[in-house]
Amino acid sequence: MNCQNTPKKVSANLAESMEEGKLIYNDFCISCHMADGEGAGAIFPPLANSDYLKNKQIESIKAVKYGMSGEILVNGKTYNSVMSPMGLSDQEVADVMNYINNSWGNDYGEFYAKSDISKIKP
Repeated sequence: MNCQNTPKKVSANLAESMEEGKLIYNDFCISCHMADGEGAGAIFPPLANSDYLKNKQIESIKAVKYGMSGEILVNGKTYNSVMSPMGLSDQEVADVMNYINNSWGNDYGEFYAKSDISKIKP
């Protein structure tokens, strides 16, 4: 399977991680953030072209890893809903972050490995 959102020039490690991340996204994230990463109206924020994701990578990782609640500002709009912890492993968090950081026109962050995610605490 080839990830249709894979940038033209990515390392083999990133491409492989993105493939896994797409599967995880489709299992855990798509129902709220939608297939196109545009989110769900006023309830769930977009991931595509998201200033929050771009500028707050650690907070975004924490949200995927531990869940989050409370107000956040994304692209000038306030969201205040709950994202439950998904129970993902550090490798799965790395893969889904690599996928969303490099999909829908996003070019955010760097390659995340399991060891990077394991260092991030609540």
